[in-house]
Amino acid sequence: MIPDQFEHPVILDGTPVETPGCRLLWEALIEIGPRVELGRGPHGNRRRIDILGGSFRGGADFPQLRGRVLSGGADRQLDRLDGARELDALYDLELVDGTVLTLRNRVVIDERPSAPRYALSHISVEAPEGPWAWLSRRIIIGTLQSQRPKHDAVVIRAFEATCAQVS
Repeated sequence: MIPDQFEHPVILDGTPVETPGCRLLWEALIEIGPRVELGRGPHGNRRRIDILGGSFRGGADFPQLRGRVLSGGADRQLDRLDGARELDALYDLELVDGTVLTLRNRVVIDERPSAPRYALSHISVEAPEGPWAWLSRRIIIGTLQSQRPKHDAVVIRAFEATCAQVS
């Protein structure tokens, strides 16, 4: 049975509201190879796109977060049976100070004629101990914009999820 009212209004009324927000960490131009079709699996059509390199620069609050995208990564894609596409990319960023960050970028893309394009991701960062280790302890949300057919590249923007109390 579902109660007509929430049973603990005192707890809700006494807990400050925290509103999620975000700030730009970096934006990257990532060069990509041709699509390699891998065949149909139980969940849909599969493909791989190799990551060939690129560069990235930090947002306004992170000017020191810049460098290059290393070649050797790959993006595994799945065209799901429900029409959405899942991307699972694993690649490395090398900062100008020599630090290498390993990223796993999981994207969901939903493109339907009747709705705006949806392409958001969750980016996990594995950073070594040191000045960039805090990136491993953050929720990072990403956007993805293809540059094809003009350029064999994608633009990835990464945002740190933040919270602020509303008074």
